[in-house]
Amino acid sequence: MENISIALPKGRMADSAITLFEKAGIAENILKDISRKLVVNDHKNLMKFMLVKPMDVPTYVEHGAADLGICGKDILLEQKKDCYEVLDLKFGFCKMVVAGPKEAKDSFLTNKRVATKFPNIAEEFFRQKGENVEIIKLNGSVELAPIVGLSEVIVDIVETGNTLRENGLIVIEEIFPSSARLIVNKASLKTKSQRIKEIIIKLKEVVETFKEV
Repeated sequence: MENISIALPKGRMADSAITLFEKAGIAENILKDISRKLVVNDHKNLMKFMLVKPMDVPTYVEHGAADLGICGKDILLEQKKDCYEVLDLKFGFCKMVVAGPKEAKDSFLTNKRVATKFPNIAEEFFRQKGENVEIIKLNGSVELAPIVGLSEVIVDIVETGNTLRENGLIVIEEIFPSSARLIVNKASLKTKSQRIKEIIIKLKEVVETFKEV
């Protein structure tokens, strides 16, 4: 039986992912070790878990450093990496939104400035709306941009919206909902086909019980 390597995003999503793998019976006793190490081997189940930055998961999978990966739909749409998206895992729910100060909701600016960590998603969204915007790429604290006059609005991923409210911002428009997805390296799906398909089936069985809760 082949070893399977899985790239997990650092943070809360990793805990949810490992819990899912353990419920599916394809990993054991990983949760206690993953917080201390970047790579954890489950020798019994021939699985290797690696913790990477959420934005890097698709890169590890695309280049074959990991056979499987778990990341948000938002990251997949932003990066458009060459790998298969095979399963919605039904956790890590959030949404991509346009947000800004209340007064920005009713104003239409022909040359709106949009601050975001997701330039490709933002550009595509406004292009489809026929709006001419200037995209300003940031790596963090996007909510600050409209407050200090760097942009009129932002495009960002939100879970509860608390951070927006705390900074006096509101959701102006929802772009799409996002959740955790299982992705697969294209070559691995051919060379380790049976093992990977078994994993997908077991995960799917657990995920389907989530809908009933």
